[in-house]
Amino acid sequence: MRYFIEFSYNGKNYFGYQIQPNDISVQEELERALSTILQEKIKTTGAGRTDTGVHAKKMFAHFETNQVLNNQLTHKLNSFLPTDIAVKRIFEVKDDFHARFDATFRTYEYYISLEKNPFTHDSAWQHWRKPLDINKMNEACKILFEYEDFTSFAKLHTDNKTNLCKMYKAEWEQNGTELKFTVSANRFLRNMVRAIVGTMVEVGSGKIQPEDVRKVIEDKNRNSAGTSAPAHALFLVNVGYEF
Repeated sequence: MRYFIEFSYNGKNYFGYQIQPNDISVQEELERALSTILQEKIKTTGAGRTDTGVHAKKMFAHFETNQVLNNQLTHKLNSFLPTDIAVKRIFEVKDDFHARFDATFRTYEYYISLEKNPFTHDSAWQHWRKPLDINKMNEACKILFEYEDFTSFAKLHTDNKTNLCKMYKAEWEQNGTELKFTVSANRFLRNMVRAIVGTMVEVGSGKIQPEDVRKVIEDKNRNSAGTSAPAHALFLVNVGYEF
């Protein structure tokens, strides 16, 4: 039987979600806990991968077992897992339902603090030395919807078969001294959100103009886009499915 697991994690202490040869990952911790409790080797397949230091408020993965699982497994898992990983629910799905390939969208949020704030130091980019023009940043965001090839925002030398993505939402909001960027698409390339944020900050700080984002995208060159924004302020907040 195939089961889905919904969980969240603080990525500060992990080298991303996906298992790494010599570094600790969220997937490794999750599989270790599941295997211990179920007393069999459990392998999980995640909805995607998050980079080192990136967090997830809502993440999904699937795994298979011949055991019939009950509602107590969620409680047991949370007892075994470290404090920075939390399981919300586990539920059975069809045998061919896939955590990665059946996801219809992913949504991320990125946070920027416009003032020095010791309480968001680990969860927001502290960008208080230079003001940002949120109106220009949102103007630049509208340009993203004109394109589907986001090679300029993709990490170099990956095994991507295609760099095409369908953008559903890209918007900046300001709440007091905090900026929140919400971006949603059918899929994201490695490092894509952080590269977009870095480029939008260049727009907001006046280094480039909103219309320059067109050339950045059309260049299809990672060197044309801005520097990647820090990972610790990025959160995966939702993954969509048609269960």
